[in-house]
Amino acid sequence: MEALSLPLPAPPQVEIVVPVYNEEHVLRRSIERLHRFLSDGFPFTWRIVIADNASSDGTLAVARRLAYELPSVRVLHLPAKGRGRALRAAWSATDAEVAAYMDVDLSTDLRALLPLVAPLLSGHSEVAIGTRLAPGSRVERGARRELISRAYNRILHTVLRARFSDAQCGFKAARADTVQELLPDVRDEAWFFDTELLVLAQRRGMRVHEVPVDWIDDPDSRVEVVPTAIEDLRGVARLLAASPVARFVAVGIASTLAYALLYLLLRMSLAPAVANAVALAVTAVANTAANRRFTFGVRGREEALRHHVLGAIVFLITLGLTSGALALMHALSPHPARLVEAAVLVVASALATVTRFVGLSSWVFPNNEDAGASSLSEAPCWTTPIRRGPRRA
Repeated sequence: MEALSLPLPAPPQVEIVVPVYNEEHVLRRSIERLHRFLSDGFPFTWRIVIADNASSDGTLAVARRLAYELPSVRVLHLPAKGRGRALRAAWSATDAEVAAYMDVDLSTDLRALLPLVAPLLSGHSEVAIGTRLAPGSRVERGARRELISRAYNRILHTVLRARFSDAQCGFKAARADTVQELLPDVRDEAWFFDTELLVLAQRRGMRVHEVPVDWIDDPDSRVEVVPTAIEDLRGVARLLAASPVARFVAVGIASTLAYALLYLLLRMSLAPAVANAVALAVTAVANTAANRRFTFGVRGREEALRHHVLGAIVFLITLGLTSGALALMHALSPHPARLVEAAVLVVASALATVTRFVGLSSWVFPNNEDAGASSLSEAPCWTTPIRRGPRRA
């Protein structure tokens, strides 16, 4: 007798992850509500994943019971806390086209789910977020949380030059291939996970689609506002330090110091203009190589010659600015001290730094990604229900 081989179910178009920690009291009501919404005419195939991260109450038991009772519901259990950790584990293993997540309290109106995922499935965008801060959204929450949210997003706009309006809304989605590209470089495992993912997507030129949402604050939210805010600010500082601008500034400072020292050494035997040109040429080559590797994350020899040729053109602009400053100084004072010459050149070189950064980032190294690494240390445990009897419709 031949064994009957049953076809495996096709991967869903949308997988919705619901991270939970000690949510025994609300989990069943929320998952059943989400399941009814998706079953009642949602136009794409779907799966719900309850991602339990180290709950100490009956959350995991409730989740497993729901997975047994409801079709297209799975459970992922992790032994350590952290919403980012739960999302990383679930999204890393997804076989869906689009990976989404929402908070278990379902504060966001579920009718926003279709406009959230549709642009991702159509290829219009790589990432999509629900926003409570855009025109068209309707929000009910206390003044304290409103103030904290707006202040946090203002910090992101000012410090990290974020262009998305709401980093914290627990209602986001991304294409699966985008998720696989971004996750290795996301380091946070907790609440800053969302912000870091969005900042990395923006830095890589990915399109972030925003959906205004109706949102009602959950008065029983488990988020500890002050400790979370402190951790988020630490994350902002880390991303700022790792930004291309910060790396460029570090390389620029080192190059400027080397340039000034080399100029003073060459000035002992060469005329000012010659010493300036030689010192600037040497440090410009080193500067292009350092920015190529550390600022813009380019590795290997591919296109190295082209990068240095284009960098040399940027160098000529800098040479013109510094030579002009040197000529002007000698016109005003025919015999300045060499330290004064070096100081003037350093100032002129600093003013040329903006030109150099624009030239390198937009012309020499366009569309290069940030480098980074991260790994998942905890092993998740998946629960796939085995049902007896007919499945529910």
